[in-house]
Amino acid sequence: QVQLVESGGGLVQAGGSLRLSCAASENIFRLNAMGWYRQASGKERELVATIISGGSTRYADSVKDRFTISRDIPKDTVYLQMNSLKPEDTAVYYCNALLNGRSSWGRGTQVTVSA
Repeated sequence: QVQLVESGGGLVQAGGSLRLSCAASENIFRLNAMGWYRQASGKERELVATIISGGSTRYADSVKDRFTISRDIPKDTVYLQMNSLKPEDTAVYYCNALLNGRSSWGRGTQVTVSA
């Protein structure tokens, strides 16, 4: 089980920016993929962005051109840069790691975007 700790959430006005961080207990280069998911109140958890071991990225249509996922391998950390935030981006954001078919989750960090 990979231990994941998210940070960087908070309250921001619409149009603002936040950067989330996810620190992993494993060498992230060994992981098959890492990603960010979010869950808004009363809704199902949804994929926001992923980055696979080779570095390719994928985004949900709702965040394309606004969010960027990146990683710092020496620091075993994955980031989610969120720009042009909208009230509908309000959710708990979770970090996910996939290793050999096993999925690990962080505890989440709250992002609240005010209108």
